[in-house]
Amino acid sequence: MVRTLIIDDETRAREGIQAMLEIYCKEDVQVVGQAKNLRTGIEAIKELKPDLVLLDIQMPDGSGFDLLNRYGKIDFQVIFITAFEEYAIRAFKFSALDYILKPIEPDDLIKAIKKANELHNSSQWDNIDVRFETFLSNMKNHKVEDKKIVLRTTENIYVISIEDVVALTSERNYTRFYFRDRPNIIVSRTLKEFEGVLSDFGFLRIHRSHMINLKYIDRYEKTDGGYAIMHGDLRFEVSQRRKEDLLSFFEHL
Repeated sequence: MVRTLIIDDETRAREGIQAMLEIYCKEDVQVVGQAKNLRTGIEAIKELKPDLVLLDIQMPDGSGFDLLNRYGKIDFQVIFITAFEEYAIRAFKFSALDYILKPIEPDDLIKAIKKANELHNSSQWDNIDVRFETFLSNMKNHKVEDKKIVLRTTENIYVISIEDVVALTSERNYTRFYFRDRPNIIVSRTLKEFEGVLSDFGFLRIHRSHMINLKYIDRYEKTDGGYAIMHGDLRFEVSQRRKEDLLSFFEHL
């Protein structure tokens, strides 16, 4: 059971979250308390020592980020509760931070809690500080070359500049990343998830199984239906449906 603390400035929101947890997630979490703002949240964390904090971002006496900045090392998992705009949501995804959008839907809460519960039983529980620092960096830096993405494998957590990513390939429910100057790695997230994060930053889906960083394409090879030849002589098939998008890129060079 994951010991859970709810921090939100709205009483109705706190009670609603607790009710949903008791109805849908009673086998996974134990709600140990509630707090209504930054000050009482800090006190509750110190007293109750939760495993998981459901943390509202915008509160009257400070933000959820202000709360986390009080800690040298964050030793609890966090799921953010947010009504932030799309730019901030993308920063959450880059940083592999978990979040739930307001108004909260039961299905979204159930998925987030299930993920937190799985993480609680894994070797990667204590990594929120790495992901949080990456999130803050991405929020401050708007340039593509400054963007970083957090990638979790079964053994490690990597913070990598998206400028160093050459391509991604789908391997069922996993995604393999190819880099400019380091060994490739496999993460347990789908290519579709990464497409939503990277598509505005120079990446193009060229096949149901492949996505490439256009910065690293060397040429388009027309043989055998078409291949994108990438940095390091990597070859990725281009589907007929995606070929026009890729050729359009060459026309605008």
